[in-house]
Amino acid sequence: MTISVGDKLPKTTLVKATENGPEAVDSAEYFAGRRVALFAVPGAFTPTCSAKHLPGFVEKGADLKAKGIDEIACTSVNDAFVLGAWSKSANGGDVTMLADGNGDFAEALGLTMDGSKFGMGKRSQRYSMIVNDGVVEQLNVEAPGEFKVSSADHLLGNL
Repeated sequence: MTISVGDKLPKTTLVKATENGPEAVDSAEYFAGRRVALFAVPGAFTPTCSAKHLPGFVEKGADLKAKGIDEIACTSVNDAFVLGAWSKSANGGDVTMLADGNGDFAEALGLTMDGSKFGMGKRSQRYSMIVNDGVVEQLNVEAPGEFKVSSADHLLGNL
C-alpha cells in the first residue's frame, strides 16, 4: 500500500550523513514537530538526480523556508557515505541527506521501484513530499522515467 496525503510516516531507521560519520535517525523523531520538504531519488550520482533534482532543492532552499519549511531532506537507497560524498560533490548546501541503505523506508512508504535492468536492484521511486509533524501534507510521485512533479519548483508552487 502506497502512503497517501493525511497518512503518518512509518517508523523506520534512516542514517544521516554528518561530518562525524553516519548517525542513526529514528524517522518518527526526525519528522516530529516540524515541517520538512522531503524528496527521494533513485540513486546518488545518477544523471537526473545530480543534474536537476538535488540542485533544484539547493537553489530553492531559501524560497521553501520562506514558505514555512523548517528543513529540506533527501533520501535514497544508498549508504550514508555515498550520500555524504554526493552532497559534497554537488554542493548540497543545507539539504540533509538521509540514507535508506536497505530500502526499508521506501518499502514502508510503498514507494519502491525495481532498477534491476540497470543493475541497481530495489530503489526508491522519485518523489517529493511535505511532511508536517510526521504527517504527509503533500505527495508528488513521478511516473517512471519522468522528472516533473517531484521538483523543487513544483513543490514550491503548491505551497
